[in-house]
Amino acid sequence: MLPAVLYCLLWSFQTSEGQFPRACVSSKNLIEKECCPPWSGDGSPCGQLSGRGSCQDVVLSNAPHGPQFPFTGVDDRESWPSVFYNRTCQCSGNFMGFNCGNCKFGFWGPNCTKRRLLVRRNIFDLSVPEKNKFLAYLNLAKRTTSSDYVIPIGTHRQMNNGSTPMFNDISIYNLFVWMHYYVSMDTLLGGSEIWKDIDFAHEAPGFLPWHRFFLLLWEQGIQKITGDENFTIPYWDWRDAENCDICTDELMGGRNPANPNLLSPASFFSSWQVICSHLEEYDSRQVLCNGTAEGPLLRNPGNHDKGRTQRLPSSADVEFCLSLSQYESGPMDKTANFSFRNTLEGFASPVTGISNTSQSTMHNALHIYMNGTMSLVPSSANDPIFLLHHSFVDSIFEQWLRRYRPLQEVYPATNAPIGHNRDSYMVPFIPLYRNGDFFISSRDLGYDYSYLQKTDPDFFQDYIMPYLEQARQIWPWLTGAAVMGSVLTAVLGGLIGLLCRRHRRKRKQLSEEQQPLLMEKEDYHSLLSQSHL
Repeated sequence: MLPAVLYCLLWSFQTSEGQFPRACVSSKNLIEKECCPPWSGDGSPCGQLSGRGSCQDVVLSNAPHGPQFPFTGVDDRESWPSVFYNRTCQCSGNFMGFNCGNCKFGFWGPNCTKRRLLVRRNIFDLSVPEKNKFLAYLNLAKRTTSSDYVIPIGTHRQMNNGSTPMFNDISIYNLFVWMHYYVSMDTLLGGSEIWKDIDFAHEAPGFLPWHRFFLLLWEQGIQKITGDENFTIPYWDWRDAENCDICTDELMGGRNPANPNLLSPASFFSSWQVICSHLEEYDSRQVLCNGTAEGPLLRNPGNHDKGRTQRLPSSADVEFCLSLSQYESGPMDKTANFSFRNTLEGFASPVTGISNTSQSTMHNALHIYMNGTMSLVPSSANDPIFLLHHSFVDSIFEQWLRRYRPLQEVYPATNAPIGHNRDSYMVPFIPLYRNGDFFISSRDLGYDYSYLQKTDPDFFQDYIMPYLEQARQIWPWLTGAAVMGSVLTAVLGGLIGLLCRRHRRKRKQLSEEQQPLLMEKEDYHSLLSQSHL
């Protein structure tokens, strides 16, 4: 059944989002530093003729970053995307995409005018056909070459500042693996020198917004290649788990009985090849991952370093995280204390909130526990469990946002590690979005979590209160209208009553004037006779 679903889908792939659009990697584009491809709907750059967007200069934030990265001008990711492009599509209204050809998250329809709210569900709540469809979608993305995006296999300097483009094709799934590698790779300083203390998506405030955007783009990509507009990434609720209960052949792949580091041959994930896993080799050669296959997916859950990760996170750990009202604190890196972000990421204790980088808890605990491909941060997205894990991490972030309802100003504007300030563009995405753009509720981005819908005490506040607030705003007008209506009704009623009384008096007078005061005997008997009749 599963292969049949997969083959039925193969013909329908379209696009995905992220990294370098194929239409923007010619030497002309790179030298002119412009990425404003035409929208197929009208043939104009950024769909300008249809009012979708226009080609504009990239405006960078000049807010200072923290001291963790003491260099300038040595990394292509600095001041993203200015090393490669300084003009890109800026989309209008509800449009988005590298050419403004897509709808913003939470909107759909030919003109992106219809709102929708999709729901991410627990993977154990999916029916067997739904599980099979999800697995088929993953395999489809792994086998399908992206028609819209390519990856660079050299730095801007190695491309002779753009005059010699160096790009490779890549599958849709591997595109997202590559992006996760690229955002967290070491800085190549030349020769054999590298700088390890840098990461544009981890160990700092952008960790949660970056992965939120990453999952949304991945979800959107699957929706497009399958034509399934209602597809959402399921989540794995790992609270209080005693083992990897999704590591079965029916789900994410069981253990190989002949080699515990490999997946069971009964799972088609056992045939998957990983990319971007030879990190030390890239550093020593001063090269980028080029997306070629590097071996099978590795996973040996539970046989990890228990001195670093003693157990999987508990419900109490999650509740403690949510009790931390500060999103960020101190140096805003992995040494931050009493920081919700740092505690959820797993660099601070979920019991005390104090940083302890020798331990891996919460989010980090799951990566260490899997004891394989997922345990190396840059290449961890090779393992499809990554998606289910980060979907649940995102749901905890969503709980925090609903509990404290922070303003945008809560997210740090300055002095965060490089790439993590509120107005910094997130690496390596094109279209461009800032970290602060995703420091908002998931409902504003068109999705929710099934378990939050069931238990959310703010449902009334979020969905009923807006209507009551509108009623409150127009209540004085309604009250005034009601009073005026009552007054008018009373006045009209009085006038009508007065007219009726006058009319009755006139009729009575007329009747008395026409009748004789005394009746003749015959007339009296005639009247009695008429009365009897």
